Amino acid sequence: MNWSLVLESIPALLYGALATVQLLLMTLVCGGLLALPLGIVAANGRPMFRLPVMGYITFFRGTPLLVQIFLVYYGLSQFQIVRSSIFWPVLREAWFCALLTLALHTAAYTANILRGAILAIPAGQKEAAVALGMRPSLIYRLVILPQAFRIGMPAYGNEMISMMKATSLASTITIMELTGTANTIVARTYAPYEVFISAALIYLCVAWMLSRLVRAIEARLSRHMRPAVEAQNTLRRVPAHA
Repeated sequence: MNWSLVLESIPALLYGALATVQLLLMTLVCGGLLALPLGIVAANGRPMFRLPVMGYITFFRGTPLLVQIFLVYYGLSQFQIVRSSIFWPVLREAWFCALLTLALHTAAYTANILRGAILAIPAGQKEAAVALGMRPSLIYRLVILPQAFRIGMPAYGNEMISMMKATSLASTITIMELTGTANTIVARTYAPYEVFISAALIYLCVAWMLSRLVRAIEARLSRHMRPAVEAQNTLRRVPAHA
């Protein structure tokens, strides 16, 4: 183990990790904004809207992410209408192609998580809200979505960590994130063992921070349930009287 090489590689790897985190954050934001309406439509939309959404979810969940990246990065440039559009200056850049693909990919998984969470909420709650005269938008904002977010947060935490690891595929289209930077260092030093172990430890640290963030969000969303849980625990500690 060449420790001097590890120490020399850390600054470059951390710079690549910064690019990884930036790509991940932008992916989660864009994917989340897209997944919100898609998840609602997939759960309770009319068939004419729900079926295309389910087709989108099925496609992106059923095909490899690497193939999707290649389709966007290499495939879109094959169409003259794309090269002539106002979007071409953006779509010809590898960074935005990776962001677009990752956002579409995570949006499909997140929409499916949200769909399952919405369907897990008892129908009686929506019926009670309708009986009170609440509008559909208000029902979703105050009744359904807060519970759906709490129910789906553990699964979404796993999706966040999966997308963090999936950003490594962006290196296949010349993006110098953490994996791409590690590949460049290995090509120069011929020391894959030291470099990739260092990169793996950085990925592990990022995954640990994401898991802590998800736990904090879960605790925040479930804060109203703490008094009931504490009361149940107190009752369990009280000895039963004959």
